[in-house]
Amino acid sequence: MDTTPHESGQVNPLLISNIITALLVIGLTGLSIWLYSQYTYYKDDTGKIVAAEVNKAKTAQQKEDEQKALEREKLPTRTFQGPADLGSVSFQYPKTWSVHIARNVNALEAYLQPDVVPPLSTTQPYATRVLVEDRPYEVVVKTYDGLVKKGDLRSNPATIEGFSGIRLDGKFSKDREGSVVLFKVRDKTLTIASDSISFKNDFDNTILKSLKFNP
Repeated sequence: MDTTPHESGQVNPLLISNIITALLVIGLTGLSIWLYSQYTYYKDDTGKIVAAEVNKAKTAQQKEDEQKALEREKLPTRTFQGPADLGSVSFQYPKTWSVHIARNVNALEAYLQPDVVPPLSTTQPYATRVLVEDRPYEVVVKTYDGLVKKGDLRSNPATIEGFSGIRLDGKFSKDREGSVVLFKVRDKTLTIASDSISFKNDFDNTILKSLKFNP
């Protein structure tokens, strides 16, 4: 009979090894599940981001194409020609615009707007307004001094075919924000205005670029 006493409290190395292995397997399994969930999340998230960017690019391209189409529709331009006794004011304007002209013995008024010119009103903003009025240039310029001092308007020199005038840009009233260009025409004053910054490109690159008058 074996009378060798057994050691009490001895740790079995195999058991420890099995426990460590089991813990590693559980840990690696959990890590794998977590990594896969993160991969799936970011994969889905990336897909959404890519799809959103693609849609954004398509929308931007569509808007650009529509804008180009609108610009093409404006060509060829038409010619505005004012009466000789009021400075022979002339310029080109988009053919998609309409013109309403009113004049009396000493003045010329013209209003231009895409499609149809709305009813005349002092609060209605127009794409372009033309006014040759029987008031001295210096007097008309002075009427804007208050807005310039207030900071609502920026004043800069303007030159058309060698003739000097003044250009005002900014907010003229709560309804009108755009540009006004003033020139002296004999004993009268020529005002060319755009009441909305939406028409700045047409105003600067078509109308003012082609403006001619006889001072």
